[in-house]
Amino acid sequence: MNLYAHRPRALVLALALATLLTACGGSGGTAGGLAADAPLPTQIPPATKLVIADQAEYQQVALRESGELQRLPFTAEFANFTGGPAILEAFRAGAADVAWVGDTPPIQALAAGEDVPIIFARQTAPQSTQLAVTPGSRIRHLTDLRGAKIAYAEGTAQQVMVLRALEKAGLRTADVQLVRLQLAEFNDAVRLGQVDVAPLNEPRLTRFLAEAAPRGGGVIDPAETADISTGLNYLYARRAALADPAKAAALRAYVGHYLRALRWVDEHPADWVQGYYVRNQGIPAADGQRIVDSLGRFGYPRLDAALVGRQQSTIDVIDRAGQLPRKVSAASGFDLRFDQVVTSTPPVSGSGS
Repeated sequence: MNLYAHRPRALVLALALATLLTACGGSGGTAGGLAADAPLPTQIPPATKLVIADQAEYQQVALRESGELQRLPFTAEFANFTGGPAILEAFRAGAADVAWVGDTPPIQALAAGEDVPIIFARQTAPQSTQLAVTPGSRIRHLTDLRGAKIAYAEGTAQQVMVLRALEKAGLRTADVQLVRLQLAEFNDAVRLGQVDVAPLNEPRLTRFLAEAAPRGGGVIDPAETADISTGLNYLYARRAALADPAKAAALRAYVGHYLRALRWVDEHPADWVQGYYVRNQGIPAADGQRIVDSLGRFGYPRLDAALVGRQQSTIDVIDRAGQLPRKVSAASGFDLRFDQVVTSTPPVSGSGS
């Protein structure tokens, strides 16, 4: 069961919006042609709308629970997706303006020739995802991976985790069997022995171990895999939306409000577990708490050369494995104007809604 696939009909709705977006939202496509290096506008016309690509309603619930949703100075329409590839298709169709993803989908977009720069970053604990090992397998160290069947999903953060793990073990992709699956299939695949190894996050990891550990299932030594993930999540936006003065102003405001919502989430873990994991996702409170614990305290990296360098290192991992269709540069995948929004957003005070 995929705990994070929620209301897939929203994808259909979002794609249907593609033919309507140029006629609504109060901003009319790319009217005004705001230059990529022009100061971000602050004036938001009353009819401005953003279509926000969400995953498992994470952004929408964070905004609502924190009280920031009602403070948004524009009309927000949320469309739910599962994974970066589906979001990229929505960007291509003009059916979404901004999205929340891991660190790999923006690289996928660059490689596909799409201009969807990163405008905000969040840091979570890199070790929140581990490499689960099927029951009965001899694998317990990265050096044991040779010949293993490994669950693999291109365009996802889990893809890069696998590639980094192979590099650390001194292996190439040809030395293992990459089994291409959807993220939702990883848990069952490793539990049932269809693959030997799969990257799992919480609560899937705890549930896998509860069932599989008595039968010999486990994880590759966490000390060896602690640095194969970056723990980064990003907001990235269509360049066409950023070129529209009204939408650019709305995106500037959105980054500030979403940052405040995430700070609230970080400071109210018990409320977040109940509001999101229990009430919205139908996950038991204990599992929700495991997810919160696994992510650790949030950080918000500056949009600067250091972050660009970290993203370039991830690009290089994919490129060295021969998994990029063309060379891309991380520097072309950021809009550094939004750094000022992050640094100037005041802290959360008081409670949410």
